[in-house]
Amino acid sequence: MFPIRTKNRRGISVVITTLIILVSSVVLGTGVVFYGTSLFQTASQQQSIANQNVQLWANSTDTSGTSWGAAAIRNNGDVLATVNTIQIRGVNIPFTSWYVDTDPTRVNQNFQAQFNYTKNDMFGNLKGSAGNGEIGTVAGAQPQNPSCTPQTTNPPTMIVLQLQKPKTSFSPVCLKQQSSPVTLNPGSKMIVYFRVPQGLLGPVDSGSSVTTNIFAGNVGGPTTITVANP
Repeated sequence: MFPIRTKNRRGISVVITTLIILVSSVVLGTGVVFYGTSLFQTASQQQSIANQNVQLWANSTDTSGTSWGAAAIRNNGDVLATVNTIQIRGVNIPFTSWYVDTDPTRVNQNFQAQFNYTKNDMFGNLKGSAGNGEIGTVAGAQPQNPSCTPQTTNPPTMIVLQLQKPKTSFSPVCLKQQSSPVTLNPGSKMIVYFRVPQGLLGPVDSGSSVTTNIFAGNVGGPTTITVANP
């Protein structure tokens, strides 16, 4: 019989095997840490908006169905929030019917104010605060800020309202007509007046409860409002 010869097989040494295991553990652990950090950052940066002092007005003696609303909105989140939806009874208010002020000084002064409704002109446009009764005027005087000039077009591109008195202590809000959603930085605020589509609210709705939805993308929610008679 021939003797059985065994071949010497080269294998991975114990030292190299140990190093491979250690390196793999480090790489795997680093990946888990990065993944967990990414999840934490994504979870901590969220959109959130809050609204307050939401108002709806429907004149009980105005058979034309002209009505208006208002709201104060704040971005409570950590990222930009784009307010893109205001709904009354499930119907979207067109952007061109939004009148918004985002100036930090004016909005901060008036954010807690009790929003007021003046009266309409012959076209249903909201007039400015009491004074000489003209559209957009403030207690009979023009605002000193040239960028806050009331307009008398139909519809107006700017409505100026004095929400708090005395007017020497509080700036009027300069509500500019919009054509697109309004983007707010984290912590920023806006005041919006909006004209409700004709006929959506009528004289019979004065004193009734109506749901208003305000959204920035998927964040926001409904608010139930008692319709006031201006």
